[in-house]
Parts: sequence; C-alpha cells; structure tokens
Amino acid sequence: MGWEAWYTLAVTALIVGTLAFGRVGADIVFVGGVTLLIAAGIISEEEALQGLSESSLVTIGALFVVAAGLQETGAMAFLSQYVLGKPSTERAAQARIMLPVAIMSAFLNNTPVVAVMMPVIGDWSKKYGQSVSRLLLPLSYAAILGGTCTLIGTSTNMVINDLLIQAGNPGLGMFEIAWLGLPVSLIGIAYVILFCGRLLPDRRPAISHGDDAREYTIELLVEPGSPLVGRTIEEAGLRHLQGVYLIEIDRSGHVLPAVSPQERLQANDRLVFVGVIDSVIDLQKIRGLQPAPDQVFQLKSPRSERRLLEAVVSTSCPLVGKTIREGRFRTVYNAAVIAVARNGQRLEKKIGDISLWPGDTLLLEAHPSFLERQKNSRDFFLVSMLEDSAQPRHERAWIALGILAAMVTVVSLDFMTMPLAPMLAAGLMLIFRCCGGSDARRAVDWQVLIVIAAGFALSKAMASSGAAEGVSDMLVKAVGNNHPYLALAAIYFIAMVFTNLITNVAAAVIIVPIAIKTANDIGVSQLPFVMAVMVAASIALATPMSYQTNLMVYGPGGYRLTDYVKLGAPLSLILWIVTVLLAPQIWPFNPLGG
Repeated sequence: MGWEAWYTLAVTALIVGTLAFGRVGADIVFVGGVTLLIAAGIISEEEALQGLSESSLVTIGALFVVAAGLQETGAMAFLSQYVLGKPSTERAAQARIMLPVAIMSAFLNNTPVVAVMMPVIGDWSKKYGQSVSRLLLPLSYAAILGGTCTLIGTSTNMVINDLLIQAGNPGLGMFEIAWLGLPVSLIGIAYVILFCGRLLPDRRPAISHGDDAREYTIELLVEPGSPLVGRTIEEAGLRHLQGVYLIEIDRSGHVLPAVSPQERLQANDRLVFVGVIDSVIDLQKIRGLQPAPDQVFQLKSPRSERRLLEAVVSTSCPLVGKTIREGRFRTVYNAAVIAVARNGQRLEKKIGDISLWPGDTLLLEAHPSFLERQKNSRDFFLVSMLEDSAQPRHERAWIALGILAAMVTVVSLDFMTMPLAPMLAAGLMLIFRCCGGSDARRAVDWQVLIVIAAGFALSKAMASSGAAEGVSDMLVKAVGNNHPYLALAAIYFIAMVFTNLITNVAAAVIIVPIAIKTANDIGVSQLPFVMAVMVAASIALATPMSYQTNLMVYGPGGYRLTDYVKLGAPLSLILWIVTVLLAPQIWPFNPLGG
C-alpha cells in the first residue's frame, strides 16, 4: 500500500475512534474526515460532492416526509393501538409489539415508528400491568430487525444498494433482501420473546409521566360520528390511563359520577378528566375527542395549525379576579383556555366560570404566534409551547395510508424507480395536507443525509487510494483463497463490531469496498458479501449508542449498558452464524465470469 492508502486508513480510524467516544456529532466527524481527504488530494472536490446526487439520498429524504404524513395524521398511532389488543402474558405482549413494528419498519423510517410507539406502549404497559423495561428494548430491536426485510427498510440498505451499483452490479429489487432479512428477523424476534424475561430486569424507568406536579382538570367532547360513540369506557381505552383518569361524564346536563367501565359513550358527552400535562396532551390526540370549551370552536385558525401552550397568570394581568368568560379571554388573546391548574387544587367549575388568580397555570390552545406575542407580555409570568402538541389530522389518516400502500405497490411491481415513487408520495402527502410544509422540513433528519453524502466520499477514497485493496489482501492471506465462508464470516464480524461502535451507515460505507474487493480477490461473486454487510450494518443491538432507536428507549426504559450487552450480544452472534450460512445459499459463491 502507498502513502495514500495508509493516510486514508488513518483518517478512517480517526473517524471511527471519534464516533466511538460519541462526543462529536456524526455529521461533523464525517465532514471533517472528508475535508482531510480532499486536503491531501486523495479525492477531488467533485468526487467529495458526488454523494449529494446519489439516488438513495433523495429517497431517504422523501421517506422522512412520508413518515411525517403518517405521524401527523395519527395513522401510525391508530395502527399501533389497533394491533396491540389485550395481552395475556408478558411474552404475548412482546409478540404483539414486535411483529407489527417489524412490519411497519420494513416500509418506514425506524425512528418515527419507535417515537410514535413509545408513549402508546408506556400507557399500554401500565394499563395491563406489564413491565415497560421488558417492552421498550424489544420495540427498538423489532424496528431494527424489520428494516432488513426491504430495500427501503433502512437508510443503510439504500446506501449499500448505491455502492453495489457503483461497483458495476445491477440494483436490488424492493424485496430481494427479504430472502435473508425475513429469516433473520423471525429468528431475532423469537430469541427476544424467549429470553427477554430472563435477561432484562424489571426496572423502574428513569423518566416517568407521573412526575409532573401540575394537575389539570380538562373537559373533552365526544364528537358526533366519532369511532368512540357506542363503545364502553373500557373498549374506548379510556380506563386505567397513565397519569390521568376520568372522574365524570356530563350528558345533556346530567352528571354521571364514578363512571363505570361498562358505561357506553354517546355523541356530545362531556368527559371530565384529571391528570398531568403529558397525559393531557395524549388525550388531545385520541381520535373522536376534542376540547369541550365553546371558545375552542370560535378560534380563527384551523385546529391542525394550533398548539398547546402553558401560561402563568401574573399579578398585573387585567383579567385577574374575573371569570374566563367575563374577561373574554378568547377575544383578548385569540386563545382558548382548555384547563386550569392551581396549586394542586381541583377546580370543579366549568372553564368559563373559573375566576383567574395570580399564579394560575393556564393550558391554552392557540396558534403558535401566541408565543411570540405574549412571551414578553406583563400579563403572564411565563409562556411556553408544549412539545409534540400538534393535533393529528385524523380525517386524513386513510389518505396517508393509501399513499403509503400505493408507493410500496408501484415500487414492488417496478412501475416506478425508487427515487421517483417516494418523491411522488412525499408530494402527495403535502398536496392532500397530510402534513404541512413546516412539518415536512422538520421531519427531515439533515444530520443523517449529511453523514450519508460524506460516507459516499469516504467509500470512494477507500477504493481509489488502495486502502480497500490493501485490507482485502491482508484478509485473503489470513483466510486463504479457497475459503470464501471464512472470508465472509470475517467481513460480517468486522461490520458487526463497527456498527455497534459507530453508526450503521458509517460501518456500511467503510466495509462495503473491502467486501467487494475481497470477493474479487477470491474470485467469487460480490453479492453474498454485500448482502451480508447489509444485514451486519443494519443490526446494531449490543450498545445503546449504535443506533438512534436504542438511545431513544434508554432513559424511558431505565436501561443500563449491560442490558444491551446481555440481550443484544448473544443475538448478534446468532445472526452472524445464520447470515454466514444462509447468504451463500441464496446468492451462491459463483466464480467471477462464470
């Protein structure tokens, strides 16, 4: 190897080491590494920027918008609640979570799938007495495993497909990887269900919805024609809610206290709940419920554009001493009060009849511009917008699901190419207002796209500098020309270690050039090597920092690093053996040119 190869390997080692410590963002690390390669003349500026034009980059960006449409319409939450049901055992609960999540993550980005499912599973686990620490990590693993079943399942699959095309091979079909990914996923899910109870402790989460001391009383109206009408409280999922409970129903002026779980809901019922803020936000998103105060219906902005805000009434507020109705709060502030918290005291009056006191915390529904108008106002001590408080566009949920189904269908039947179908699907999500333009922009994870673009430049440097050839030569000498299985096992093992130390895309772009060169040196087809790397780089199970969904469940599940190692490391080794044995049976070690 010349100095260029050694320099490239040194930059690669620097990138891997920096990412392993996790103190600098992956996008900054990769861009810094590519800059060092440009400065040394290993790759040109044009070669460094070629990654920005790769089809996988466009596809991934569009899929972020598709996922935003499903999330903003509540379609994902609806599907999640529909399939979870009532588990009889802990293993049944894990199966009910893992199988549907694996299916969803095969077609959607894993991060929004897990983000939507986490609060659903938190409430569900408390309702049915399940341990959340034995459900959230299986949730993350299911999303990771399901992503190996289709070409669009993870960004890693699409990046590797582009690298495969660059090496002179035909691109992969939508479900081609499923021949390997499906058995790997089923084995992984079965392993978790069988051994999760033994390997994961029943641990109290570090973060709890019920830790908030502010308790609101809120009235919600059952909309006429909503799916809740005719259901019992139990069937509607309004019993045993986490952090909130139903205290009474106001039905045409007749109050039903101590509501029975078998009480059937009717149109225009006013449901009175008491609970903490996080739970109140979740209530607002239930399809068929909306705030009962009349002021809400008179706000000018559409409900899908409104957000929930908290405002603390100051001593100089002109409405102090007046009821909310007398003070004409909606007219003065263009915001509707939907709940009031006062020093833990339960306020029995209707919202309009509550007299405001200094220090009262108001839960408001208003346009986001309320925050800018009132954050420096003397009328309120503090004004803050609540995260994730946008109201789902439930009426468009079926449109979003239809767009997703159409996208998968046209790609599967080769009616459209991969970049075009997701781009059209993203455009339709915007045209049919399944999500707004600002929602779409926020949904795109620019850090992921920057890492992918820079990763292509690093992969180019590995190939052009001779670094991939040098590493491949050493690997072939170690295992011998006549042992493709040993070479495949070594390649998979290196990718598996890398993906658990850094990121999946980073592992892929580093290892794929080595895998391709190793296959060429041995004289066999590249496909089994590349497909093995695709699985190895996608399945990051043994550390929390290896994949974003593992980090997402870390705090809420009350996990420690050892939990990931105990459950994920043995599974990683099992899938290593399965993939090395299975991949050559699906894509044989055909001699080159044969």
